[in-house]
Amino acid sequence: MTSPAERIAIIGMGLIGGSLGLALKAARGGKIEITGMDTNELSLVKARQSGAADIVTTDFKAGVINADIIFLCTPVLQVASLVNEIAPYIKKGAILTDTGSTKGYLIEQITAVLPEGVHYVPGHPMAGREKSGIEAADETLFCDKWYILTPDAASDAQAIDTVRRVIGWTGAKITVMEACQHDWCTALISHVPHIGAAALVNLLEHAHDQDSSIKLAGGGFRDTTRIASSNADMWADICITNSGPIADSLDKFSQLLTQVAAAVRQGDRISIHTFFATAKKRRDELLRLEEAANGQPLTNGH
Repeated sequence: MTSPAERIAIIGMGLIGGSLGLALKAARGGKIEITGMDTNELSLVKARQSGAADIVTTDFKAGVINADIIFLCTPVLQVASLVNEIAPYIKKGAILTDTGSTKGYLIEQITAVLPEGVHYVPGHPMAGREKSGIEAADETLFCDKWYILTPDAASDAQAIDTVRRVIGWTGAKITVMEACQHDWCTALISHVPHIGAAALVNLLEHAHDQDSSIKLAGGGFRDTTRIASSNADMWADICITNSGPIADSLDKFSQLLTQVAAAVRQGDRISIHTFFATAKKRRDELLRLEEAANGQPLTNGH
């Protein structure tokens, strides 16, 4: 590539793809050309109107043919078949990257159908909102958020550098880690919290007085369960494709809740107090560490 990342293709113009397009255009303007692709024609119209893409099309094959870098921003269970579909039309030397929340599964699926001469750099932005779709896209979505890359030893160094540079245009903080490490970390700090928030909302179904419980639900309940409004298709795919780490973390979470329930039934105030005090101490320490880090990478990275 004589001009790496001059022509960018984004497949999936929803929240992530739309926000990516907006951020890249805000940073680079006419220096780059973005082709936005989706099966939803209305999403493409809105992407074009908002400035998230210069060109829009439902024809993925035509959309990728001249691309220097292709971002896959679709649900994870759709990615493998999508790559298989567009593979013959990706030019040699092009870079393929994704934004999926589970890396081990995607790396296995994509490398199995990756065309010769095409470089793959797995990625995951730790950014999102409870709303989905191009309507929720925001050019500042990635700003100061972690964007994780999970290349392996066989990954092309120049391709990694190009992806880092392009992601840098969004204002994201970039770090690198192994795919397995990523999947265990995200299961604990992202996937299980989403499941927990959904469980709290579904718990209302078991309320003795559901109407009154809903009526009295205040800011604490809304804040805690905000992420339960996220896209159900996306989260179903995440659970299926990162099942081991998620299930293991859920088991540990369930054990903690069981211990608290036992202490509550027994009136064991010391154990209950210790539970809350330990959580407060750990969370306060996390906040101090985050402040002290002040944007430093989570790992040494590449």
